[in-house]
Amino acid sequence: MATLAELVRDRANVAGPVVEHLQRLVGTWGILSDLSFSDLLLFVPAVRPPGASAAMADPTVAGEGGGFVVVGQVRPTTGQTLHLEDLLGCEVTDSERPLLARAWELKTVVEGEVPVAARSEQARVVCIPVRFGGEVVAVLTREAPVIVGRRAGELERVYVAVFDRLARMVAAGTFPFPVDELLSSEAPRVGDGVMTLDAAARVEFASPNAVNALHRLGTYRGILGASLAELGLEHSPVPAAFSGLVPAAEELELGDVAVFIRCIPLLDQGKATGALVLVRDVTDLRRRDRLLMGKDVAIREVHHRVKNNLQTISSLLRLQARRVPKGVARHALEEAERRVRSIAVVHEILSRDTADEVDFNDILPPLVRMAEDLSSTTPPVKVTWSGEAGEMGAQVATPLAVALNELLQNAVEHAFVADAQESQPEVHVLFDRQGDELSVLVRDNGSGLPADFSIDKTTSLGLSIVRGLVKSQLGGKIRMYNSGGTVVELVVPISRAETSDLARI
Repeated sequence: MATLAELVRDRANVAGPVVEHLQRLVGTWGILSDLSFSDLLLFVPAVRPPGASAAMADPTVAGEGGGFVVVGQVRPTTGQTLHLEDLLGCEVTDSERPLLARAWELKTVVEGEVPVAARSEQARVVCIPVRFGGEVVAVLTREAPVIVGRRAGELERVYVAVFDRLARMVAAGTFPFPVDELLSSEAPRVGDGVMTLDAAARVEFASPNAVNALHRLGTYRGILGASLAELGLEHSPVPAAFSGLVPAAEELELGDVAVFIRCIPLLDQGKATGALVLVRDVTDLRRRDRLLMGKDVAIREVHHRVKNNLQTISSLLRLQARRVPKGVARHALEEAERRVRSIAVVHEILSRDTADEVDFNDILPPLVRMAEDLSSTTPPVKVTWSGEAGEMGAQVATPLAVALNELLQNAVEHAFVADAQESQPEVHVLFDRQGDELSVLVRDNGSGLPADFSIDKTTSLGLSIVRGLVKSQLGGKIRMYNSGGTVVELVVPISRAETSDLARI
């Protein structure tokens, strides 16, 4: 689905600052839709009339027979939607939307009833000019079914009255506010709880949900006519919103109870004539956050203990190897110790952070040091690396670390002849992460592979381990060939490896 920026770029003649203003409006207009119980559409003049070719485009006729294009649409969460279909990108002519064309031409609010063909009923449409820098740059329409024979209750009347005040701010160019306010998913909405304040910051109206939230904070006295400070909420965002003339937010806590309060000043002629206060009880969210934090700490502790246990096993294997005479048995114990240590490195990094993934580039240095310690040539083998492996889950990082550890040690131990090097013996690791696929290239400048070598037929324990890990556990591919030395190429589909591993769990 096209974004607002893409629509105005391709279908309208709108400058950069205007686009930012419209994006701020669309980013906050869920409040307007909920307060008005209506669908909202945002129209800008189309570059060319519907059906016209690009060669016929003439920005000077936009809005004057040139038509309009819908660049924004939002539905209310407090009432029934009028438009079930997606209207983004739709173009309309002036004759199809006469109220819209009139609002654009007169630069003022225009309202009336129009038929809705898709629903065979009348709709009440209010067209509000959107100003920026003193100029009308778009038209916002409020569209709702015409309801006959029902008297609006107090809550509905208050909500619509607040919408009308915000609509006047839109027409005056003071809403949305000229600040980049990033609303999180936890930001309160109209359905969570609403209070309205007068020019003296005293409560004029409080919805039942807002009253319940204040009760949770220990406020039981009469709310109407009191300021939030008098209600015991000294640290509310109301003073900041009235003094700064911009929205302010604060999370208030009383014991285990947490309430998020957002105050939006209502402006007229540059002065705050009141405010809209949105209230949301976020106690359950904070309780969930604490539970998640507790689980994160527990997971880190598990990784820490696994790391300690693996290091203990590594130490025992190392001690046992020292007691065994030099030979095959001792070499096998030393290799086992290094394999255990490579797995411990992954758990050590996981124990430092609450993230579910690790940056594999952080795992590589310990593996490099272990490999370089095995060098017996003169000069000693130098192991280098480049590229970014990126982040991945432990279920991928662990087998990949073991496989890479085997390849590095194999290269250091077998690619070079001791004391017979004419140049610096070197092993280089290259990472190339493309989306969900990781390529690892391990290249040395040693003597190369035998002419009849095949990774699928090798009897080497280390290479057999690498082959099994890459093909079976990681679902990847491995290839070994000669090119100025030995080259090992691994291709690991990260997303597939993670999914298959989780499926086994």
